[in-house]
Amino acid sequence: MVEPYLRAWNSMISDCHGDFRQDYQAVASILKSCAGLSAVKWGRALHGSIVRIGHVSCHAVSKALLNMYSKCGALDESKKLFGEIGSCNDHDPVFWNILLSGFAGSRVYDAETLRLFREMHGANYPKPSSVTVAIVLPVCARLRDVYMGRSVNCYAIKSGLDTHTLVGNALVSMYAKCGLVCQDAYAAFDNIDEKDVVSWNAIIAGFAENKLMEDAFRLFSSMLKGQIKPNYTTLANILPVFASFDDNIAYWFGKEIHGYVLRHNELLADIFVWNALVSFYLRVGRVEEAELLFRRMELRDLVSWNAIIAGYASNGEWSKGLELFHELLTLDMIKPDSVTLLSIIPACAQSRNLMVGKMIHGYVIRHPLLCEETSVGNALVSFYAKCNDIKGTYQTFLMISRRDLISWNSMLDALVEGGHNMWFLELLHWMHCEGTRPDSVTILSVVHFCVNVLKADKIKEAHSYSIRHGLLASKVDVEPTIGNAILDAYAKCGNIGHASKVFQSLSENRNMVTFKAMISGYINCGLLDEAYMTFNRMPSSDLSVWNLMVRLYAENDCSTQALSLFHELQAHGMKPNAMTIMSLLPACVEMASVQLMKQCHGYVIRSCFGDLHLDGALLDTQPLCHVDSVVKHDPLQVNRMDAMLPNFCVRIKE
Repeated sequence: MVEPYLRAWNSMISDCHGDFRQDYQAVASILKSCAGLSAVKWGRALHGSIVRIGHVSCHAVSKALLNMYSKCGALDESKKLFGEIGSCNDHDPVFWNILLSGFAGSRVYDAETLRLFREMHGANYPKPSSVTVAIVLPVCARLRDVYMGRSVNCYAIKSGLDTHTLVGNALVSMYAKCGLVCQDAYAAFDNIDEKDVVSWNAIIAGFAENKLMEDAFRLFSSMLKGQIKPNYTTLANILPVFASFDDNIAYWFGKEIHGYVLRHNELLADIFVWNALVSFYLRVGRVEEAELLFRRMELRDLVSWNAIIAGYASNGEWSKGLELFHELLTLDMIKPDSVTLLSIIPACAQSRNLMVGKMIHGYVIRHPLLCEETSVGNALVSFYAKCNDIKGTYQTFLMISRRDLISWNSMLDALVEGGHNMWFLELLHWMHCEGTRPDSVTILSVVHFCVNVLKADKIKEAHSYSIRHGLLASKVDVEPTIGNAILDAYAKCGNIGHASKVFQSLSENRNMVTFKAMISGYINCGLLDEAYMTFNRMPSSDLSVWNLMVRLYAENDCSTQALSLFHELQAHGMKPNAMTIMSLLPACVEMASVQLMKQCHGYVIRSCFGDLHLDGALLDTQPLCHVDSVVKHDPLQVNRMDAMLPNFCVRIKE
């Protein structure tokens, strides 16, 4: 904007010589420069001069003034000026488009944007143009207002605008963001007469955003067969699609895209493409290749650094991520932002590196803009909690200026995990007084607290609150997380009746956790038959539930049933693990079966479990099986074996 601004300023200076009064184009040029520089104060001053001179009646000057106020975000003044322009410009849709563009760009006045569009549409003249439709449709997409979007689509069809490239692209994006990609978005895409690269990008991104990766890949393949070539946006959209495939297949496709980029100079110069490639390699776990590509980049921006740091963190390379963060701090032109910190703070938490985390906290405190970020404060709260520094957790929580629900939940979870029950109740009361409404995560912390203190009455309160506020899962496709937690809490507190009622209420959306919690509850209460009946009602089961049932019978002197279940789980194609053998060992002791004990021991050796708890259980069990077998065959040897047993156990363990 420097050169146009200087030209406009020179034109303004010419006012001293009398030329400015007649040069409308110079005035419009100056206003355009003010809009580009967001210099609303200069624009207002010039507006006053224009009114005094009388230029405001000129179409070009009026449009430039309206555009200046709209681009600078002075929407009240923009709307006032639009009303003052009067009916002489009613037939020109450009004025409406400028006003609508200003309101739509603010992202705060979406409802007002739609109201203005209805007002324009309701008037006889001017009629909305293709630009008008393209301005309004993204607002419908942001609001997820499919009804309004369809209404605009109907107007476009009746006006013959739906086949225009600009309108068609906006329709594709709107329907895709509303989740209607397979039919509506694709129909809008297919209806475009002259598809450009934006059209292809919109439909590919739409399928990718809706997790329809194979369809996105199919469209990308169709695009490659046509005359329109992919640009940097296309590649940025398709690389995450490849990353969702099997790692080997994804890596092969990614390498093909990488080669395509190297063959096209216009893509080589685009940092956006390089950032997308770095992110792709990190997503498929190719950390070394991502860093090699990152180091070869001639120009890196903050997005590049954020991508590589976040990639190392997501791949468990915490120390490497910290090293790169330290390297970023040494740069003069690029400084970390909230995205960088949200990647690196969890790295400190995972590595339990309290010292480095405190240093990063100090960096945040020294930069006021980062201190204002609630998400950064929440990440620091979680960091201190994972490092078991409850004092640091609480102090950081108090320093968050604008606490959100995540802030409260993070603090509550830290207190309940640390067993600080009184603090937990005080903070929950404070949260209630602040007017913050609990969500499902809050209720999970409350239920966890109730289990810690074994308060069945508090579980009932949490249960009632969840029902009243619709937090319990009510659809088949919803995971019953809160329901499972409440069921498990009732069972652990010994209230098996309420646990059973919750189990029945979750009949439409039970999962493995639901059945396991109910079976564990029955086991804790000694209700073996009920546990077995619940186990038989499971639509499917995993090895952990089988292990639970084997242990149930083995520890309750039902060795025959335990052994039967052990054979049955093998018949279902499940491979016993270390926990399965540990669950079966009490049955070996009860049956005094040395042969079964040897089979278990041999299986452990062949499977190379290397479990210390299992090894200890085997050592403790073998002498007992030997003693019981001797007793059953020769009762006269009991006293002699009792005397030998302690020394025998010592020798075994040595």
